[in-house]
Amino acid sequence: MSSTVFHSTDLLIPEASLLPKWAVIACDQFTSEPEYWEAVKAEVGDAPSALNLIFPEAWLKQDRDARIAFINESMRDALHRAIFRAYPGAFVYVERTLADGSIRRGVVGAVDLDDYDYTPDAHSAIRATERTVVARIPPRVAIRKDAPLELPHVLMLCDDEQETLIETLTAEKDALPVLYDFDLMQGGGHIIGRLVTGEAGKRLEARIAAYEQRMKEKYAAMGVSPILYAVGDGNHSLATAKECWEAVRRDRPEQAEGHPARCAMVELENIRDAAQRFEPIHRIVMGVDPQKLMDELTSVCASGGYPIRVISADSESLFFLNPNLGELPVAILQRFLDETVDADRIDYIHGDDTATRLGKQPGTVAFLLPGIPKDGLFPGIAMDGVLPRKTFSMGHAQEKRYYLECRRIQPDEA
Repeated sequence: MSSTVFHSTDLLIPEASLLPKWAVIACDQFTSEPEYWEAVKAEVGDAPSALNLIFPEAWLKQDRDARIAFINESMRDALHRAIFRAYPGAFVYVERTLADGSIRRGVVGAVDLDDYDYTPDAHSAIRATERTVVARIPPRVAIRKDAPLELPHVLMLCDDEQETLIETLTAEKDALPVLYDFDLMQGGGHIIGRLVTGEAGKRLEARIAAYEQRMKEKYAAMGVSPILYAVGDGNHSLATAKECWEAVRRDRPEQAEGHPARCAMVELENIRDAAQRFEPIHRIVMGVDPQKLMDELTSVCASGGYPIRVISADSESLFFLNPNLGELPVAILQRFLDETVDADRIDYIHGDDTATRLGKQPGTVAFLLPGIPKDGLFPGIAMDGVLPRKTFSMGHAQEKRYYLECRRIQPDEA
């Protein structure tokens, strides 16, 4: 294994001509908008696509066993048809142009899952930013456990104040071979990926090692266990990878040495990047009496508290959550909802316009939350533990990671 937590990996990338229909957005987006996924399906048609290798959460009410079997067969078919180009021991430097013209930069590589712990009291090098819903992991394990490939939508954060990792690659990019350069479907913007290997890869590995050492020294001085990386998006997917790796080690110890499931592929981004925006994740509650729920909400409100917008078919109001009940408005609201309504009535929505539109449907209430500052996120997690689940989103729904690169996670696949 690599001496660093984040390192290069063996990549598989489809032929460039396939990519516009291959790359689709993370499966946990547009969960309340099945029409988005139907539009993706229509655009893909019969072309090879990552759509056939994932399980969009908007489709979870379909026959799960049949969908999982289809996913595994589609992965094997893609390998058999040799649609991938292989890049062993590589990183990919990524530039994602968003709808507003800003460019978000990252590096695709892999992390050692032995250095990751998603539990609230973790002291590991990689930690979740938000509380993991353990009940959401087993269905994902069912999808991943026999899959020959992984496709990452995990966005991992580093806290690189010196800007030595990703930003240095930006300065070197003209010397890096272009792997892909195309428009993402359904308003996802534009993406360019450049290969980082050879001497460029060695220089990056040295900078990664130096960054990790700086972070260890920083948190040692604070008297707490060092946090080197934080999972900004896709934590349940990374937690699933962790559980699958632990199952290999437990159930197939003879295969554990060198097993590819020990690692997971991620895209690393710098929390200090100006294009890195933390957006609030709003809540909608469906199948309720809106006025009754709003009346109950007053029990956690106080004059001069945290303002949130509450929208229903008949009203739009500001409520002020009692600051004595928590440091973050999202924590106060989530605790209230958890104690008041069934979990399956709550959905988590990206984007003010979408939440407002959904909140105006009959029997529905939308709660629009403010954003949270990203400064101090790493020290806060190191000192106080993870944030409430679905506290923030790294950008709007269309800005989430698209499935693109692949990696083998089963050693015995032909």
